[in-house]
Amino acid sequence: MDALKLIAADSVKAEAPQFGIGDTVKISVNIREGQRERIQMFEGTVIAKRGSGVAETFTVRRVSYGVGVERVFPLHSPNVRDVQVVRRGKVRRAKLYYLRDRVGKAAKVKEQV
Repeated sequence: MDALKLIAADSVKAEAPQFGIGDTVKISVNIREGQRERIQMFEGTVIAKRGSGVAETFTVRRVSYGVGVERVFPLHSPNVRDVQVVRRGKVRRAKLYYLRDRVGKAAKVKEQV
């Protein structure tokens, strides 16, 4: 088991981005289309974080053209180039799944002052 942890420790990013639940983040994702590579931006609210070590993931939600879109990103993936915090959110929960049922202003998270 210790050998597995050593291999996993090599894959962990040295400086993992610091963000929390409720924060609005902008993620740069590396997309491969055949031979070409491009960077795609995905901006939304972090509604969940789970796992630890190499297996740590976070879920980001945004509303695009009236449809809710959620993506789960592995934190230490080489395809996740950069995570920028746009604004800090003030929340009192670890999981914000209740935002799925809300529409418009009710789906907003207050900003941390």
